[in-house]
Amino acid sequence: SPPAAEAAPAGPMGGAATPIVTASTDVSAPALTADFFEQIARLIDYARPALGTDDARFNEQTETLLTAMRQPETDVLALKRMLGSFGDRLSFAAEDQAEIKVTLLKLLHLIIENIGELSLDDRWLKGQIEALMTASTPPLTLRRLDDVERRLKDVIFKQTEAKGRALEAQEEMRQMLATFIDRLSQMTESTSAYHGKLEENARLIEQAKTLADIAPVLKEVVGATRTMAHDSLSARDELRGMRERAQVTEAELAKLHQELDRVSSQARHDPLTGALNRKGLEEAVNREVSNVRRKETPLCMALLDIDNFKQLNDTLGHASGDVALTHLATVTREVMRPQDTLARYGGEEFVILMPDTALDNGIEAMTRLQRELTKRFFLAGTEKVLITFSAGVAQLAADETGQSAIKRADQAMYLAKRSGKNRVLGA
Repeated sequence: SPPAAEAAPAGPMGGAATPIVTASTDVSAPALTADFFEQIARLIDYARPALGTDDARFNEQTETLLTAMRQPETDVLALKRMLGSFGDRLSFAAEDQAEIKVTLLKLLHLIIENIGELSLDDRWLKGQIEALMTASTPPLTLRRLDDVERRLKDVIFKQTEAKGRALEAQEEMRQMLATFIDRLSQMTESTSAYHGKLEENARLIEQAKTLADIAPVLKEVVGATRTMAHDSLSARDELRGMRERAQVTEAELAKLHQELDRVSSQARHDPLTGALNRKGLEEAVNREVSNVRRKETPLCMALLDIDNFKQLNDTLGHASGDVALTHLATVTREVMRPQDTLARYGGEEFVILMPDTALDNGIEAMTRLQRELTKRFFLAGTEKVLITFSAGVAQLAADETGQSAIKRADQAMYLAKRSGKNRVLGA
């Protein structure tokens, strides 16, 4: 019979913790508590969704292990062997899931690339395609995948709508061309008949002996000429109308292409800096605020404004001002985390959304960005230019809207400006 169990250590409330009674005669086996095994079982349960359910043998092995770990009495050494076998199987399952993820990502990139290739004009969707490729680049998060899904739906909708409108215009052009060919054929037949009639009348005139013989022939010539003139005038008017409709259709197609070019890059992104525009920012704020409410995690919003931007524009020109904006956006993206979001708020103002970030950490992140920016010059012609910014940072309050938090960050930014610029203040 197994040896008597040793006294169990006291539990957190002063009582004795329930020991695992081992069926093994090996006295060196550790006496582990049921709570310890339950925690390990929960850990395995939580990890199961990430490993998939396709491997029936692995699922069976997992269930067997969990059942053994939750038994009031179990053989610890046998459980150790089961855990070792499970660990080996787990490593294979994890490798399979990682490979599946990589393969699915490759397929997604292939689909995105082919959407661009299949469009009537690649430029139409250039902005969305580039944004999709960037958004679907590892490391992936649920936020980025949500963004990919939204962008992909938008791309497919716009492409379908654009193709439908373009095909309608092309069909109208084809119909007009068919009508033109038909009318041209009719004119050719009418002209041939007219020429035949003239030749016949010329022969009759040559054979005429008196004016009485010529009169009916001349009458027929005049009638044929009038008919020909009328037909020619009608055809000319119809062809002129067709030409005008063709010009209108061509102008509509050109306008459609231009509009698609513009919408493609500007739907949610600022065309100069590549950051989100106001519309894109609004969607991102709503998404992040929803995550905060659901997960009860902090969210910081920073509003930054380039210092002395008007002076830079006046001194170096608006082209250099554009370069400064692009430079700031580039450096910011390099410093930001993958889950952070950059948006151009207007003029020289930018907003950065920092999920899972408390106020102190948000201020620290903006300070790091300031330090990085002071190390990086940009060229305005041959002149090296250094830019700085002032920023305000606000953490979203429990019942606060995203716009309210941005407004508080804006007020803190103005305080930073008045305090000497190149500063970061919390709201």
